[in-house]
Amino acid sequence: MVYRLTTASTSAYSAPGVEFRVLGPLEIRASGCKIEVRSAKHRVLLAMMLLHAGCTVPVGQLAEAVWDTEQPHNPRRAVQLHITRLRKMLASMTGGDVIVTGADGYRVDVRPDQIDLGRFQRRLERAEQAAKREDLDGEARALAEALAQWRGEPLAGIPSELLEREVVPRLREQWLQTVERRVEVELRRGRYAELIGELRVLTAQYPLRESLWALLMRALFGSGRRADALDAYHTVRRRLADELGIEPGEELQTIHGLVLMGRSQSADEGPALLPPVPRQLPLDVSGFVGRAVELASLDELLADHPGSPAALTVGVIAGIAGVGKTTLAVHWARRVADHFPDGQLWVSLRCHDPSTAVSPDRALTSFLRALGVPEAGVPADADDRASLYRSLMDGRRMLIILDDVVSPQQARPLLPGAPGSLVLITSRNQLSGLVAAEAAHPLVLDPLTRDEAHELLVARLGADRISAEPAAAAEIVRHCAGLPLALTIAASSLAANPRRGLPDLATEVTTRRCTRQPAASNSQAGGEALTGSSTTKHGPAHVSQHKIMDDLPAPRNKPSSGGFLV
Repeated sequence: MVYRLTTASTSAYSAPGVEFRVLGPLEIRASGCKIEVRSAKHRVLLAMMLLHAGCTVPVGQLAEAVWDTEQPHNPRRAVQLHITRLRKMLASMTGGDVIVTGADGYRVDVRPDQIDLGRFQRRLERAEQAAKREDLDGEARALAEALAQWRGEPLAGIPSELLEREVVPRLREQWLQTVERRVEVELRRGRYAELIGELRVLTAQYPLRESLWALLMRALFGSGRRADALDAYHTVRRRLADELGIEPGEELQTIHGLVLMGRSQSADEGPALLPPVPRQLPLDVSGFVGRAVELASLDELLADHPGSPAALTVGVIAGIAGVGKTTLAVHWARRVADHFPDGQLWVSLRCHDPSTAVSPDRALTSFLRALGVPEAGVPADADDRASLYRSLMDGRRMLIILDDVVSPQQARPLLPGAPGSLVLITSRNQLSGLVAAEAAHPLVLDPLTRDEAHELLVARLGADRISAEPAAAAEIVRHCAGLPLALTIAASSLAANPRRGLPDLATEVTTRRCTRQPAASNSQAGGEALTGSSTTKHGPAHVSQHKIMDDLPAPRNKPSSGGFLV
């Protein structure tokens, strides 16, 4: 709302040499000399009348401005006494009768250009006229002159709850809107770099005002600082989420999308087409158990990630087939997805199954399509695809999951080239090359503890069934050796045949070695074939793993929740 002065007075102006200022501390100047108004009540009365210069302010409003709800016994009489004293003081110093008595109140009889608020409004009118003429220079000049009338917080030092509650916020908002308009005009004039410092200060003072952040992003991007513009977006997004629980509005999201695409939007262009935000994470498994220590270790990857990390963050979950690497990666990724507002990418390279393996080049093409590159825009050359991928990822905050990787060479083409994103890799090998060259954070995943394995069986079969046959359940847990895959196959075998008891299965896995080796799961978790050399903290484990798996009967149906398999 614009707070405007009126000029309804019909009498002659009585104090031509006096200047009044309310856009800052209340100030009166006559012939270049500052006039001090010591009485707090006099300052309130004068400010109230200056805000309505040219109009009579009713006695009731003046009394409310001075005393608010604690009115004197006779408010009218009290106002009259204070006005009389204020009028005498002003008349003695200005040589004129500034305050005029009206029918039911009082007014100050001065021209609008004698008050800084009036001069501010006149300059805004000139800016409007310049805008209609499409005169950017004239508009910028008028707006700068308007803002020059301000000396700080409006009505500072005026002890009035009414003014503080109803007038000051409107004046402050009018100033902010004018500042934003001036910056907008200057951006259109191409003065990007000159505005960055001012906008940094303004966004620090008003951290939840999205329009200021939008202007800062535009100034940074126009100055060639694309990464800083994206960092500004992520900063305000976190603040909005933390303090208000909301996402950025349409304006910020639009500018964010334009910066991601590396282009600005001209005034005559239609609405910006925002780039897609991929959300490719598989469904989290139900009944996830254990892994508290491992989840805490993964959470540490986020410790240096918010803000602007110095390097790309890479984590590697290594372990034998069937130990639950993919399940852990999916579960953790779902928990932290909100930390990555630009989306999440997922690919299972299936490197341990040559018949279905996905090459890095094919994965790159999939990522580029997910990031909005049309099929015709995907480069034919592998190096060009990798370069385009790094360019598109620059400045984004994304989570990338690379599942079932066999070597560092397969992962490297899929790593972003700039900080900001986090890559989580699962592998049966420890990928020491990534640890050495890319400073990847290793996490070796061991089998479940006996208690965790028991909890998984309970989650799959129900507490009543497990507690009814605890000895058999313990035997199954022992023979599955903490492998989520083995436990899931065992549970699926029982779930497929409700009449079959736990003792039957325990006896079977103890006395008979099944010749059928379980096949890789085609579940949403990505799956792994139970072949090849694997590593735990204690060294190779594939021999004992195959023994455990051979002891298990093949279920009649595939496990219903493949997330437990790898």
